Amino acid sequence: MNCENLFDTQHDEGKNDFEFTPEGERRWTVGRYWRKLNGIGKVILSCADDLPDIVALIEIENDSVMRDLTRRSLLSNAGYHYLMTESPDLRGIDVALLYLPSRFQPLCYETIGVQPLKGMRPTRDLLYVQGLTNGGDTLHLFVVHAPSRWGGEVMTRPYRLQVAQHLCRALDTLPPDADVVVAGDFNDYAESPSLQRLAAHGLHNMTQHAVGSHGATGTYFFQGEWRSIDHVLVSSSLVTRVDSAYINDAPFLLRRDEKSGRQMPFRTFDGTYYKRGYSDHLPLVVSLRLGK
Repeated sequence: MNCENLFDTQHDEGKNDFEFTPEGERRWTVGRYWRKLNGIGKVILSCADDLPDIVALIEIENDSVMRDLTRRSLLSNAGYHYLMTESPDLRGIDVALLYLPSRFQPLCYETIGVQPLKGMRPTRDLLYVQGLTNGGDTLHLFVVHAPSRWGGEVMTRPYRLQVAQHLCRALDTLPPDADVVVAGDFNDYAESPSLQRLAAHGLHNMTQHAVGSHGATGTYFFQGEWRSIDHVLVSSSLVTRVDSAYINDAPFLLRRDEKSGRQMPFRTFDGTYYKRGYSDHLPLVVSLRLGK
């Protein structure tokens, strides 16, 4: 789930996060911050009838935000724990993994840095977590937030391929029959070179054709059309164990686009204009059948 800039209101030394302060151009106040935290909690709670065992979160600023989300927001009674990266991203954006300890127990985790290419800004680390489900399965999880298309798709394409290459190298260190799940914002479509690179490496895109129950046919709304730049990929060993894959497009997550007249994600900001919404991405929900 991409949280669309889940920042706190404080400046982090060395990071370009001034826009998300009370004095910044977005006027990011304590009230807006807590509205956003509770909104993200509401979205997670709406993804399924039961609490999701594991939630991949994108665009999280820091550890204090994750503490507030898990201990002081609407999610405070859910019992989620979390792991996250501390990346060199210039704005301070990171990725995180929420998990319920009663259903998933991490055995180890690490952050995998992505070596920037020439002209490429420092980007988000990959988060890798190995853990046990309550059914005894060992899962290898990766959370990804690839570089955006800002500056042009062709110019930035090598940057996303670089992330895919680092992910492939990490996959090569795992046992051949490992159960792998990769989730995140790839800033690319299923047919893009970076996703095709991962497909050639044995990963299967289980959300390529995912749709919502209220009209969404993608996770992201761009130039009046639904497209998906968020994906959940699994290893061959898990393909037949995927029970369902869909987009959570609950009505409260949608608003009507004034230009096209179509429904679109109810986002927090449109440029610097505060819209009071949740995110510019809709969450993907994948159900796996695990256990003996």
